[in-house]
Amino acid sequence: MPGAYVALENGHVVEARGRVPGTACGELVFTTAYTGYEESLTDPSYEEQVLTFSYPLIGNYGVREERFESDRVHPRAVVARELTDDVAEWLEAEGIPAVDHLDTRDLVGGIREEGAMKCGIAVGENATPEDALAELDGCPGMSDHEDIGTQVSVHEREIHLGEDAGGDKTVALVDCGAKGSIIDALVERGADVHVLPHDATEDDVEDVDPDVLFVSNGPGDPANFEAAQELVETYVGELPLAGICLGQQIIARALGGTTEKMDFGHRGVNQPVLDLESNQVVMTTQNHGYTVADPGELDVTQINVNDDTPEGLESDDLSVITRQYHPEANPGPNDTLGFFDDVLSMAPRKRLVLAD
Repeated sequence: MPGAYVALENGHVVEARGRVPGTACGELVFTTAYTGYEESLTDPSYEEQVLTFSYPLIGNYGVREERFESDRVHPRAVVARELTDDVAEWLEAEGIPAVDHLDTRDLVGGIREEGAMKCGIAVGENATPEDALAELDGCPGMSDHEDIGTQVSVHEREIHLGEDAGGDKTVALVDCGAKGSIIDALVERGADVHVLPHDATEDDVEDVDPDVLFVSNGPGDPANFEAAQELVETYVGELPLAGICLGQQIIARALGGTTEKMDFGHRGVNQPVLDLESNQVVMTTQNHGYTVADPGELDVTQINVNDDTPEGLESDDLSVITRQYHPEANPGPNDTLGFFDDVLSMAPRKRLVLAD
């Protein structure tokens, strides 16, 4: 196996076993999920990051394309205690450097204590620590990726028709890096989903004539998604608005709120969320490094049990509902799938016009 080195922003250089050769850099983050590595690796929200799996064995049930959330692997590199050959071969086919046989417990502990940090990775027969340090030196921060939306978004409109023929609800989904299962959840409920680029214009939305405007999840700093924020500002009060993950942050910013970067974010499938009205706790799937600091005109309806950050924002007057977590799961618990029913229930009921 080739050698491998991981150079960390805190000055440490970790030696590992190389599984897929190459060099890369990105923000080093971790997920606590035991399963769902296929979904995590194809989640666009991991764009420009290096994903560390805290669970020690990744790949123990193979690789199945039907579980993918997008058409490619998004992390710039992958770190694990042990990767199976199936996963290593998949990553090699995708051109994604990968390392294992290192102490991921120590790595995750460092991120917990010091926060998510930039890293450089070098893998290969002649790889050196200096190669990894060179990657680190040229690594931008997450907020510096000002056009990250272009890397993960569709470039022209895509249409997904609802499973129920004659469905009467149309969703314009602003694709800031949407997981495929979000689209599936809406389509399964009979909605026609028009997926628009992250920088869609008002004219693009008017062409769809939607019943709901939905802002998706995605990677990076919500401040860099100005076009999506402008759409929210334009249509608030005119169209029902919904958002997931990055979408919640964008909608909050558009309605007078603010966002901030978290120390190490929430990534995993066991994040507990408290609903403030029902006083019930649900388990959720999450993947984000930024959060809403001030909700602006929206009410906080759900919070994270561990750190009290906002997990749900709503406004009945403005017809807005958002979630910081992923109600569609994939992977993860299905406790919150009802969110999509709530979103579609905001759509105005269309009257049936009878022919003369």
